[in-house]
Amino acid sequence: MLDHCSISHKGGIVLWSRSFTPEASHIASSAASPVNSLIREALIESKTTDEKYEKDGYAVKWTFVNDLELIFVVAYQRILQLTYVDELLAALKALFVKLFQPFLATLVTSLHAGSTGNASAAEIVTSLNFAAAFENWDKYFDALLKKLEDKAAQERKSRLRGPIHAQPAIESPPPSDDQSTEPSQSEDATQDERQIARNVQALKARLRGRGGRRGGKPSMRSFDSGSGRDSVNNSDSEVTPKLKPVKKAGRKWGNEAPTEADMDSLNYSVEKSDLSGFSSAKDLQALVDEASMGSRNKDGLYEVKDWEFDIDNTVSEALKFTEEQPAATASGSLGAFGSLFSRLTGSKVLSEQDLQPVLDKMKQHLMKKNVAKEIADKVCEGVGESLIGKKVGRIQTTNSAVRMALSTSLTRILTPKTSTDLLLSIRTKLSSPLTSTQQRIPYSMTFVGVNGVGKSTNLSKVCFWLIQNGLRVLIAACDTFRSGAVEQLRVHVRNLSMLGMDGATDSKGRVELFERGYGKDAAGIAREAISYARDNDFDVVLIDTAGRMQDNEPLMRALAKLVTVNNPDKIIFVGEALVGNEAVDQLKKFDRALRDFSASSGSGKERGIDGMLVTKWDTVDDKVGAALSMTYVTGQPIIFIGCGQTYTDLRQLRVSNVVQAILSD
Repeated sequence: MLDHCSISHKGGIVLWSRSFTPEASHIASSAASPVNSLIREALIESKTTDEKYEKDGYAVKWTFVNDLELIFVVAYQRILQLTYVDELLAALKALFVKLFQPFLATLVTSLHAGSTGNASAAEIVTSLNFAAAFENWDKYFDALLKKLEDKAAQERKSRLRGPIHAQPAIESPPPSDDQSTEPSQSEDATQDERQIARNVQALKARLRGRGGRRGGKPSMRSFDSGSGRDSVNNSDSEVTPKLKPVKKAGRKWGNEAPTEADMDSLNYSVEKSDLSGFSSAKDLQALVDEASMGSRNKDGLYEVKDWEFDIDNTVSEALKFTEEQPAATASGSLGAFGSLFSRLTGSKVLSEQDLQPVLDKMKQHLMKKNVAKEIADKVCEGVGESLIGKKVGRIQTTNSAVRMALSTSLTRILTPKTSTDLLLSIRTKLSSPLTSTQQRIPYSMTFVGVNGVGKSTNLSKVCFWLIQNGLRVLIAACDTFRSGAVEQLRVHVRNLSMLGMDGATDSKGRVELFERGYGKDAAGIAREAISYARDNDFDVVLIDTAGRMQDNEPLMRALAKLVTVNNPDKIIFVGEALVGNEAVDQLKKFDRALRDFSASSGSGKERGIDGMLVTKWDTVDDKVGAALSMTYVTGQPIIFIGCGQTYTDLRQLRVSNVVQAILSD
């Protein structure tokens, strides 16, 4: 078991540390600790060239990332034989640099600039906020350590068990009636664990099979020491006893006419329902994935989870990287762009000709991440403009500079220019002061998008989130064209009415469906729904609209009419994470049509897309470029992403997580 692990900068700043036992906490704090002795004697005074140091019963190992000036240190009790420490250090280095390289490059640059200026290291540390930058690192470290410990445990078990040598079969004469049929002591000693287990099971099965016959003739078995199998010499040869067939209970038919209860018990044409259409409470809870449930903050508000990388896959990639490219890891390789700078050596000023091959490779990388070609061109153009004329030295410095420039560009694009806190907007409107003659108008959101992207399903997920925050929600069925659209929402409302706060049952009254059937004017239904919600004290109205292609002018005019007549507080575009260039075309034309048609409707006020909800996010892994494309086109934030089939499969999207996913190899 490890005692201590830490990641530090060569200037003495501890970026992260973990002590695994209370007794080991002195390793990080005591002046005489092995880690401090390592720094003082081995690193500063250079008394050892080995990457292992022993002090006071502890063994300390370390490794460097020279270009980022990082030191990774692991300490453990010397008496323990921890075979995975070297692999842990290599994987730690690869994983930490992969996840946080842009931030680390900023740290190095700030420290170098501070050393020539008036800023102290403490001021730089405070300004960079390490706690926020590395808030998810503990999860990755725990997953990595568990994988390596499990792997080491398996290897230790295989060593203790030792190789199994096959013993040649020794032929023996068939046993006589008075001869013991059990394996002899010498034969038993030659069998491995699996053979012994099979023998025990066979003996138990034989005894069970004879248990009901007293005085019966004992079965005659001989044991083949070469194969580990029993040979059976009589009719009582079943190793596994036969199971008695289960007879179906017969129904009793009386002379009297059956009652309604009797008829209902015999009716198997429909499932028995005890929860308004659900076959059981278990089916009801299947609508909520406990693992994906959000949490409540200190104010008691229900917040959906943040989307994160698949930690297991990321850790596995880091381990695989250390196995396949140990030389690159040892030299502090910084990932996918490391090989692009082999010819940019020496101290020189970068020119457009130097950067062009690098930018071409970068564009290909972005397009592989599902970024639209047009957006990838513009991002790379911006990165090139920020680097031309910059003086660089080593290859790693150039690598850091380019990755940092790309990270900065992506962060700037994805950072929302307006608030993404819907709850704050809702509560602000609902709490605004009214005159004595005014009625409180509910907060309204209209969901728009092309066909088949999941508008109704993800509208229901947003509704569940609102219910968990104690709000009353009215869903307006304004898709009066698609067959089954109203029925689909009716099922969702029935389900949501049974899922109360925190998944408890009975939320009736918190959610209702407002519908007027098919073939009606959608704008009129939305207006009636908002009026009904106002008169019945609903807090939020969610307006579901029919899917339509962005090139269909009559349908886009009808959508613009709905927006103009009802003036919703938010217009949310629902798009897929699977699309690349198509996302740009859809959003551009949706936004442009809404603005043009709403402005020409007589109100003179343009209304465009206010935010986005990206569905099917769980199908794209780290190819999250659609988020970049959609945000670049509209300048509006991604409010939520959908990543599953239950009502809790809604996530918030952090800019840093998207940037890491796009930069990942």
